[in-house]
Amino acid sequence: MEHSAIQLILQAGYVVKAVIAILLFFSVVSWTIIFYKWRHFTKADKESYNFLRVYESTQNPKDLFSSSKKFTVSPLSSLFRSVYSEKTYTERDELKRMLRRYSALESAKLERYLNFLATTGSTTPFIGLFGTVWGIMNSFSGIGAAGSASLAVVAPGIAEALIATAIGLAAAIPAVIAYNYYLSRTNRMIIEMEDFAEELVDYILKH
Repeated sequence: MEHSAIQLILQAGYVVKAVIAILLFFSVVSWTIIFYKWRHFTKADKESYNFLRVYESTQNPKDLFSSSKKFTVSPLSSLFRSVYSEKTYTERDELKRMLRRYSALESAKLERYLNFLATTGSTTPFIGLFGTVWGIMNSFSGIGAAGSASLAVVAPGIAEALIATAIGLAAAIPAVIAYNYYLSRTNRMIIEMEDFAEELVDYILKH
């Protein structure tokens, strides 16, 4: 193929190259976040399942606290440890307020880095479009200077410009899909944490 994608990028102007570099940065960081969140959510789900099994079979909060230390990623385990460690509550309403505060902190941990995926999905297509428009402007300037508008003259410049849009979409599409998927998993975990917090009130006050 006479004009490969790499050749077109190398032949692009400085502005288009800068746009492509920005898009590649967004793409690399997004994929890093995607793989990180996949491992984090998978481990959190597994640890939460195992922690609940221990919670259901353990009557002594001190024993549960000791066992929970090995579940470092589970939001349910972290919620229990945080509340149990304070021991400053004296009544049900105070305990509920404390649980809401720590639940909010755990929710923020689950939502960490998702904003970058949302930003990547919403902005990279427009950044790529900017690079395309700029490249097409340069192509038409070259056509005017050459005094010819044949396909052989126009095609390489247009193809070079459209590379920026293609890279922008390639960065945006996985980011949008991952954001929606991880947001759904985050919301599910938050609901599980809220349900567990309700049970935890009775468990702690009872023991």
